[in-house]
Amino acid sequence: MDIRYSTPLASYLDLLLDAVCAVDAQGRFVFVSAACERILGYTPQELIGRAMIDLVHPADRQRTLDAAREVMEGEPKLNFENRYLRKDGGVVHILWSARWSEADQLRIAVARDITERKQAESRQAALYAISEAAHAAADLLALFKRIHFIIGEWLPALNFSVALYDEQCEQLNFAYHVDDRERQPELPGTAVGRLCAEVIRSGQPILLTPGCSASPVEFCDLVAKPDAPCWLGVPLNSQSSTIGALIVKSAPDSERYTEQDKELLQYVCAQITLAIERQQLHARLQHMAQYDQLTQVPNRELLRDRFKAALAAARVASGRMALLYIDLDRFKQVNDTYGHGVGDMLLQAVASRLKGCVRDTDTVARIGGDEFVVLLHSIHSVEDADRVQKKIRQALSQPLRLDGHCLNIEPSIGVACFPDHGTEDVTLFRHADEAMYAAKRHNHRAFGI
Repeated sequence: MDIRYSTPLASYLDLLLDAVCAVDAQGRFVFVSAACERILGYTPQELIGRAMIDLVHPADRQRTLDAAREVMEGEPKLNFENRYLRKDGGVVHILWSARWSEADQLRIAVARDITERKQAESRQAALYAISEAAHAAADLLALFKRIHFIIGEWLPALNFSVALYDEQCEQLNFAYHVDDRERQPELPGTAVGRLCAEVIRSGQPILLTPGCSASPVEFCDLVAKPDAPCWLGVPLNSQSSTIGALIVKSAPDSERYTEQDKELLQYVCAQITLAIERQQLHARLQHMAQYDQLTQVPNRELLRDRFKAALAAARVASGRMALLYIDLDRFKQVNDTYGHGVGDMLLQAVASRLKGCVRDTDTVARIGGDEFVVLLHSIHSVEDADRVQKKIRQALSQPLRLDGHCLNIEPSIGVACFPDHGTEDVTLFRHADEAMYAAKRHNHRAFGI
């Protein structure tokens, strides 16, 4: 039987939605039905004589060759799945059923396009994985790393960036960035930066492919060469604004992105946006629980956690640490005379000056009213704490100009050092508190109060 030419059977097969083809022992097409053009984009005339394996996706070629060998050895294949490259560069998922005709020395196969089904499965798997990642990730960086891996499961996305837009500062921050060429996307004029800015400005996705006349004029330089990489930028749109952009870039000469990829990534980005907003909300709530909202320094609870950690580290290393308890004298008089607005500004200024007196590894905390605590996490001797105390006194003694008023404040400071003044947290806090009140009584006598 020769089915390479037009026959009544071939005419009937042309009417089927599934494609029917015959491949000879050398792996070349000798017959394809008209449905192949709908699936692969090639006419039957373009396929006849071509090697079947050349159209298979590179990642699927070896197992396709293995399956073809088994078919030729007499083992029919039912529901074998692989991917083919369309004429337009897109990828199509095929479900094959094939058998070997010994009499004709041909592999006879029926192919069904299952791309939509595979995309739906991929979408569901990705959304589930991203949802899992959003709940499991400790922070946004871990989340973006996981999302990069998930997206890379169905797209060539070796290069991947997430940029978040700070509307208040009008600043673009790259929260995650992997690119084989542009390592610093925040620099002026980078391709990634330009594309992110436009996606965020417009709130619309941008697909750039080599040779595509629909590419925006301002980005034609990115896809001017035939072997240039593809770019796909998708906005992270919340209900009220665009909070950022996600950018993927393929490697040169690799599989091209399609409109279907763009739609899928938009769908995924909606879930990513929700995950980012949940993470940001959690971070804000955690900050509110641990930081004083007026001065933005740690509050009593966070101080307690850090104090316990510093105390444990000092015990293990047989080292020293110190606690400075600070109270502002006559703060109530400032509130009564100038109002609570000026009093709040005074507390903010004091917190700022205190932070300027210690190391980045130390802690400045406000534990209530006009009371602050400075935690020196590691010191060599009691004299180190005394030097910091003098530095604080000098800093706070400088006049403050607030809302047109010139204010002078005097702190009362109590110091407790581990292990010199105690080895337990309660004992150390009590010693610092008592030393602070002793200093306050001394200041009151000195000013005749």
